Amino acid sequence: MTQSSGVFIQSTQTDPVVRAGAVIRTEYERLHALLTPLVEPQPTAGAGGGEGDGTGDAGGAPDRATTASPTPASAATTATMGVVGEIRRHLTASAETLHAAAAHAPETRLLVSALSIARSALDRHIDALDAAGDSASAAAAAQRVEAVLSVHRTVEEDILLPVLAALPGGVLPPLVADYETLLRGGSLDTSAVIDVRPIPREQRHPLVFARYARLTPGGTFTLVNNHDPKPLHKQFEAAHPGAYTWDYVEQGPAKWQILIGRPHHQPWT
Repeated sequence: MTQSSGVFIQSTQTDPVVRAGAVIRTEYERLHALLTPLVEPQPTAGAGGGEGDGTGDAGGAPDRATTASPTPASAATTATMGVVGEIRRHLTASAETLHAAAAHAPETRLLVSALSIARSALDRHIDALDAAGDSASAAAAAQRVEAVLSVHRTVEEDILLPVLAALPGGVLPPLVADYETLLRGGSLDTSAVIDVRPIPREQRHPLVFARYARLTPGGTFTLVNNHDPKPLHKQFEAAHPGAYTWDYVEQGPAKWQILIGRPHHQPWT
């Protein structure tokens, strides 16, 4: 392996977009694997007759081995229940992390609006899948769900992740970590106070930006630091101009506290 190729591999392994894309891709592939049995229902197995050519047995009865019959309602409900739950968990995790961060930045708010419109259509298809009473109706609904999920995956991988990675503050890695936490059934930190003094410097800004992304309109949290975080303030102004509040509660000399919030109304609304 040449030195240049080794450098390339190392850079792609540590590139936040590449790493985030791998996480998103793995999750969508898992959902696809869950949907496939519903999109392509298998024929009902049974004992065949005659020569097994599907024309029937000696008595003229249909060959049950090659005749598909609708799955009973109870079986269809069991088959779709877990799939629907996993898809909804994924959508909630995306909305509360990646989409939430992008919704409040001028560069990405229109993109998130488009994803929200697609999400509304997806929710209707998921409801139809959840209510499916047999394999045929489940297959039709599952096909529609898979089609819209495919669009979501493309937009998130090819557009949303690179834009989030370009925002000031290095917010993408902690957002992806939050996404994975929600997928595992965990909960996100919504502490009212973030004390970054014991945290390594390179992790402080991403942590604060990720916490800001979880704020609802009107929400606040207090940042505690051992110096005036002017560089962080500049990054907030670059990433969220006019869309945040920054109020000093304590100004040194050994301890600084800043109340950071999200206004009820964004400047573009």
